Amino acid sequence: MPTPQMTPEQRAAALEKARIVRQQRSEITNKLSMGIMSADEVLGKAGDPVIGRMKVKTFINALPGYGKVKTEKLMEELGIPETRRIQGLGSKQIENLKKALA
Repeated sequence: MPTPQMTPEQRAAALEKARIVRQQRSEITNKLSMGIMSADEVLGKAGDPVIGRMKVKTFINALPGYGKVKTEKLMEELGIPETRRIQGLGSKQIENLKKALA
């Protein structure tokens, strides 16, 4: 399927929107790493498109004490695929993730 043709104005607007969303996700990961936000707070806002489209791996990796290896191990134990996004988690997976991160 070919990509849709966009006018330069539409392209600029889409790029600006994407930049804003990336910046918001970056702020969330920074707040997680500094302990300003908790994992429960973020998972509670899974319906928010900015948070919902964040990859679970990025989310867990931003938490203090979780590096690449520990994140991958936790996701494997919980049966969460590496490419899964927060909005794609089932209710059981969210509950198990909250318990594991508590």
